[in-house]
Amino acid sequence: MINRTIKATILTCIQNKPVTLITGSRQVGKSTLCYSLKQEIGFNYVSLDDLRERNLAIDDPEMFLKLHHWPLIIDEVQYAPKLFEVIEAIVNKEKLEKGNNYGMFILTGSQTYELMEGVTQSLAGRVAIVKMSPLSTREIYNVNESKMSFDPFELAKKSNDFKLNVDELYKLIVKGMYPELYDNPNLDLNMFYSNYVSTYIERDVSQLINLKDKLRFQKFLEILASLTGQELVYDTIAKALGVKVDTIKSWISVLLAGDIIYLLEPYHELSIAKRIVKRPKLYFSDTGLACYLARLNNENVLRNSIFNGRFIETYIINEIRKSFLNNGIKDNFYYYRDKNQNEIDLIILEDGILHCIECKSGVSFNKNDIKSFSKLKDSNYQLGYSYLICNTETIYKLDDKVFCIPISSI
Repeated sequence: MINRTIKATILTCIQNKPVTLITGSRQVGKSTLCYSLKQEIGFNYVSLDDLRERNLAIDDPEMFLKLHHWPLIIDEVQYAPKLFEVIEAIVNKEKLEKGNNYGMFILTGSQTYELMEGVTQSLAGRVAIVKMSPLSTREIYNVNESKMSFDPFELAKKSNDFKLNVDELYKLIVKGMYPELYDNPNLDLNMFYSNYVSTYIERDVSQLINLKDKLRFQKFLEILASLTGQELVYDTIAKALGVKVDTIKSWISVLLAGDIIYLLEPYHELSIAKRIVKRPKLYFSDTGLACYLARLNNENVLRNSIFNGRFIETYIINEIRKSFLNNGIKDNFYYYRDKNQNEIDLIILEDGILHCIECKSGVSFNKNDIKSFSKLKDSNYQLGYSYLICNTETIYKLDDKVFCIPISSI
């Protein structure tokens, strides 16, 4: 089993909260990690994928929790939302009687809306929420994964510790980062993703909405995959599919709930508000799923396609995002685009300092490639070190506080 960086974050949450909730899309490894915790720290384990257990949890949640005593891991808890109220009563009683109720329950689920509704109504203040992503590149290669540093010397060290050549990069992007693909290297990619999409539509999507046209929803997924790294324009997608804008908004909400996609909001300050584009950008959480849906079947097809740049960008931003999430750090991520088409792929606000990131597929760049960074010179925040991340093998300087760095530095 691949070592998961996020495990340390989860163990910290268990030590400091009565309930730890692990969310994330289907097949990112939640169940596997929790089962390893069962053996390591002595939790009981039950999955609501088992229909008998699910029915008992729905019909009689109190009896369910008497039969499966805590400390307890409940996998796929979204199937039985009534459990949240009973768990609330149990952790409150434990606190009153023993004074310490830490580490009582670990809950997992892949549908954020239902989970968050239960959390906000019943478990507010009692739960630590951890979002689990597909594998990171450093996890796959068994290399230490820390949050992306903004210190150029630290980034240079990281790039020397781990190398990723261009061929390996494109193979990773097309293959994707779901753990099963690495546990079973002989697994056929098309078969895996075909089953993934079918299961997702049949189980997760149909659970949230009354989906009458599954073929059209799959077409929607395919269109969206080709738009990863692009602004989200509801009207354009609605016209392409021949459906109402409200339908597209509903479907986007479903994908967000399942962590299939995420949105990057535009950076906003009063000093630059009049210039900026206000639509969010859309990213698939896994490039392999996006490649499958966009019919980019191998690394050569991707490399020579018009989608090359946007999939490189998606990969880089995903890896940066994972480095934050896996280490339990909130990601304040934005992008910038103004009416004159000046764009910054990623803006990270950390400790009151702004860092700009540009994502490229090439190797050699100069100051002209980072001229959009100057658009934030009127910011109320201090501008820190910024980076152009690309396929260079060595780090080099573009400006006083801007460096070109290898993708392996993330």
